[in-house]
Amino acid sequence: MAERLSIGIDIGGTRVKAGVVDLDGRVLERLSRATPTTSPTAVLDAIAEIVATLRRRHHVTSVGIGAAGFVDATQSTVLFSPHLAWRHEPLRDAVRRRTGLSVLVDNDANAAAWAEWRFGAAQNEEDMICLTLGTGIGGSLVIDGRPHRGRFGIAGEFGHMIVVPDGRACECGNHGCLEQYASGNALIRDARAAVDRGEEYGKRLLERVDGDVEELNGLVVCELAREGDEDATRSLHEVGAWLGVGIANLAAAFDPGLFVVGGGVSDADDLLLEPARDAFRHTLTGRGFRPEALIVRAHLGNDAGMIGAADMARTVRRRARRGRRRRPLTEGSLARLSGRRA
Repeated sequence: MAERLSIGIDIGGTRVKAGVVDLDGRVLERLSRATPTTSPTAVLDAIAEIVATLRRRHHVTSVGIGAAGFVDATQSTVLFSPHLAWRHEPLRDAVRRRTGLSVLVDNDANAAAWAEWRFGAAQNEEDMICLTLGTGIGGSLVIDGRPHRGRFGIAGEFGHMIVVPDGRACECGNHGCLEQYASGNALIRDARAAVDRGEEYGKRLLERVDGDVEELNGLVVCELAREGDEDATRSLHEVGAWLGVGIANLAAAFDPGLFVVGGGVSDADDLLLEPARDAFRHTLTGRGFRPEALIVRAHLGNDAGMIGAADMARTVRRRARRGRRRRPLTEGSLARLSGRRA
């Protein structure tokens, strides 16, 4: 049973979510903490505390971390995070020292995509793209059944494609990035603007958060829209339309068979995805003369990041164990290898 359990940790812009995950992708126990956004040391402390708490109740052998940022090709260092304080942060080795466990670090969207490919909406699909809509937009590719990370490990940052030159400022330092128009932050910005203008929509939003504008988030907007609020629905439709434009661009570049949309904003389901599909159909290059990829909601919800990170970490640990069991090289095998290289 020990080999079956791994801890998956999904570090987003607002929450650190963790769970003990078995070999079949089932989450046996969950924990959640607020993300310390200004201190890498505080994030490390939160991770160590979560791991220690879960290890008291489960025998685990590895930790997988899905981090909201650019992770290098060795899956060890967070190079940059637009929403957190990581800058060339050696997260894998730091967590390994604090926990004594095998650790893997990957981009949070890569982890979510892997979970959907292994256990969720993208099973049996060789080529897929996953988009996670939360604070920003994460993205990941699976090509020929393998995660595609790019030469430097940071492929899939689709949220930072520029769709409006000289558009809205983005935390990444550029202007007009897709995530400024098609993410939870876009919903929040629209909601707070309605509050500032004193609109009835803003008043309805404030009622949901007991008058605390700081508590406004994308989930509040989604909740209102599902209840039929026209202004909340309009806001979601606008985000969905921008999402569809981004997906059409990705289809032109990669031509996958399937797009999976996850993250907290995807809870709006067809209120978001139908306008996305419409915009995709009207924007797709070669529309009417080519097959169209499907756009579906992720199956694993907010658990996808932790499930994928845990499964990745377990896989790497198994490979490492197999590598340690290989027979030592003899003088004869060394000579053969040397001759082959020559």
